[in-house]
Amino acid sequence: MVPDMAKQTPQPPIKQGRLRGLPAAIWAMGLASMFMDTSSELIHSLLPVFMVTGLGASMVTVGVLEGVAEATAAITKIFSGALSDFLRKRKLLMVLGYSLAAFTKPVFPLANSIGWVFGARFVDRVGKGIRGAPRDALVADIAPPESRGAAYGLRQALDSVGAVLGPLLAVLFMAWFANNMRAVMWVAVLPAVITVALLILYVHEPEGTDGAGAVRARLTFADIRRLSLRYWLVVLLGAVFTLARFSEAFLVLRAQDVGLGIGYVPLMMIVMNVFYASCAYPAGAAADRFSPRTLLLAGLALLIAADLLLAAAQGPPVAFAGAALWGLHMALTQGLLSKLVADVSPADLRGTAFGVFNLISGVALLLASVIAGELWESLGASATFVAGGIFAALAACGLLAYRLRPKGT
Repeated sequence: MVPDMAKQTPQPPIKQGRLRGLPAAIWAMGLASMFMDTSSELIHSLLPVFMVTGLGASMVTVGVLEGVAEATAAITKIFSGALSDFLRKRKLLMVLGYSLAAFTKPVFPLANSIGWVFGARFVDRVGKGIRGAPRDALVADIAPPESRGAAYGLRQALDSVGAVLGPLLAVLFMAWFANNMRAVMWVAVLPAVITVALLILYVHEPEGTDGAGAVRARLTFADIRRLSLRYWLVVLLGAVFTLARFSEAFLVLRAQDVGLGIGYVPLMMIVMNVFYASCAYPAGAAADRFSPRTLLLAGLALLIAADLLLAAAQGPPVAFAGAALWGLHMALTQGLLSKLVADVSPADLRGTAFGVFNLISGVALLLASVIAGELWESLGASATFVAGGIFAALAACGLLAYRLRPKGT
């Protein structure tokens, strides 16, 4: 089953000092994620409504734009991951990716058409694609193996703190600027600049990494063949999870759909990310001790419950409850999937492994978001979330039924 993918051995209980004992570079990357997510989520918590009400976009357009943007990030990740394995310069690629994202932030408030938004989202997601796999591989390079789950959990937790702060700032500045979304989106520029400065000053490549200072052979398809069956099962698992969880832009649109005022729509993302942030580190630390299969099944159960609540919502309170469960689902699964990829990948191919994983997940997200947009346009918002719940239930059934090794072997 899934625990066998990582060939886990029992880990000692999580000590209070483990969090404090993580390397400083892990904290720096976590804080950088926090500031960039503050910037990004401030914009993204308003962008779907801005596109629909301000630029006249349809739900299908929103789904296609979000799906293409995330697929672009995923396609870029496979090349940046392989390149980071070849060059052994993970920090360089990570900083480049964050810098591209920072460069796009002023474009959103200046946009006067969907084309401008699409262009900015495209470049922003290219930046995400460039930084994602090298950053995840660098976390694995720096963190002690027995603390990888905690390291990924910490980064996810700080990332989610930023995802709370961004929408919270959006609500505050929407009130300050009298619901002027363009003015509010200008605020996102500053935390993006802080992100790049943090990474340049405080993150360094670890000494003694494989192949440091040596000429490395070019990566080939033969290297891909070195990735194990367990790795490809993790990739498949990640894709199925992504099919069950479409773009969070639809959560924002659902908030408006159930009657939340435009200035308070970002509260939906605040609720989701409060639960995500508060549980991401404990969930990551638990992944170092407990069965991944149990945690993944719990995450799917939470996603099914979230979808049902969001489908049934007639007003903000029920929608907020659905967003809270969605955040708990993310906390249980996202850091865990990254840990599984790291655990089952050769150290010298970790960047490539994360790149392929993110590529497949991104294509699944494109498909899921397009389907969600079509369902919303043709059958309504409730059908979109019911379909997500059905995908999640099918994934849970597959996870329950599948065995990597027959019992007793």
